Amino acid sequence: MPRPHLPYLQRQTARGKVIWYVRKGDGQRTRIRGEYGSDPFMAAYRAAVAGLDAPEPAKPSSASLTWLIERYSDSSAWRSLAPATRRQRENIFLHVKQSAGDKPYKAITRKAIVEGRERRRDTPSQARNFLDAMRGLFRWALDAEIVDSDPTAGVKNPPKRMGEGFAAWSETDVAKFQKKWPLGTRERVWLESILNTGLRRGDVVQLGRQHLRRVRVVRENGDVIELRAFVLKTEKSRYQTEVVIPLLPDLESAIDAGPCGDLAIICGERGNPLTKESFGNMFREACNGAGVKKSAHGLRKLIATRMANAGATVAELEAALGWHGGTMASHYTKTADRARLAVSAHAKLNGTGDEHPIPSHRKPRTLTSKKQ
Repeated sequence: MPRPHLPYLQRQTARGKVIWYVRKGDGQRTRIRGEYGSDPFMAAYRAAVAGLDAPEPAKPSSASLTWLIERYSDSSAWRSLAPATRRQRENIFLHVKQSAGDKPYKAITRKAIVEGRERRRDTPSQARNFLDAMRGLFRWALDAEIVDSDPTAGVKNPPKRMGEGFAAWSETDVAKFQKKWPLGTRERVWLESILNTGLRRGDVVQLGRQHLRRVRVVRENGDVIELRAFVLKTEKSRYQTEVVIPLLPDLESAIDAGPCGDLAIICGERGNPLTKESFGNMFREACNGAGVKKSAHGLRKLIATRMANAGATVAELEAALGWHGGTMASHYTKTADRARLAVSAHAKLNGTGDEHPIPSHRKPRTLTSKKQ
């Protein structure tokens, strides 16, 4: 449902965050805080239109769930979270405060947490995000000795649906996208930036020429090679994990053809850098335009598959894609190993011992390199 138009109210987006303000003619702007349409928001709006100071918002009771959430938002535990995680949990807590913010936090029971999970059962990912947010809140409160027990303890995540997650791209999808968006389009720069780096959205939107280095690498046989590579630390690791990504010919050709931004290779229509949320939405629109109903994250899955099929080890996948713990990398290497073992088993069944490759009906993909 479209929002009703309020006189003198204007909307501005800065760094992916929506800001509302009141301005009469060429007069001074007055910032309106709070969630659009909420009672505090409307009170501040009416005061600004009348030229009055905004009323002081009522302070939450020190026994309320809203008070606890606000204290958590000022804690070191909250600041240690990744920016994207904080934004996600802010949205969750906004709904929690609207529905139960005035309730005593000590009255929140395990049953209430389970009920909150069940209200979101039709969208399991939202249910898991809700539980993660509430776990973070009450684990911090328990550690700070504000509560005596954690009502989220033992509450299980909802089971994942079969096939839930981002659909992986196929080689056919890549070919369709490249045909729709040739070199010289920003959409092609977007594709090649992910396809040739394997970076997540939050990292690829920050990737720029300032990350290019001359890197010396010692091979297993002792040979030393020098190459141009991107060197950066990943957002999801809270900028602790460094990845080294060789500048591949396809990405170099796309960068040469442009358009690119000044500090970020990926840019919007006016050459401006993009937030990962904006880029995700715009990239999906470009995919739809090419007839590919997939996402940026699904393209990362294709890269992992390519590497595993080429024989990359778990350690190599983790180094290339910024993973830890072996779980994600093992998934791809095991899948590739199963395919190779299946081909070997069928060869033995034929009694020949020859491991012929599985025939492909797809034409081989031609890689071109453009230098200027």
